[in-house]
Amino acid sequence: MEIVMSKNGKQTSKNVGSLASEVLRDPSSSAIQKQLAASALSQANSDKQTGSTMETKASNVLQSDKYSDTTKTLAASVLAQSNKER
Repeated sequence: MEIVMSKNGKQTSKNVGSLASEVLRDPSSSAIQKQLAASALSQANSDKQTGSTMETKASNVLQSDKYSDTTKTLAASVLAQSNKER
């Protein structure tokens, strides 16, 4: 029996890609912002999906009140590109 994982074909939008680029260039960006930005950019124009570790981090960001709108936007993009079966 062959196990086939479903593929999520979503990609990072141009707006989120630009935001991610700004975050990575900004020396005051937090570590979690940079991780989410890097993940989002790696999925722009690509069929890559979010890994389970980054998926968990993004989920935690969205469930917390302590993160900025920028961080939550990046987290939402990263989660939208996760494996649908997880």
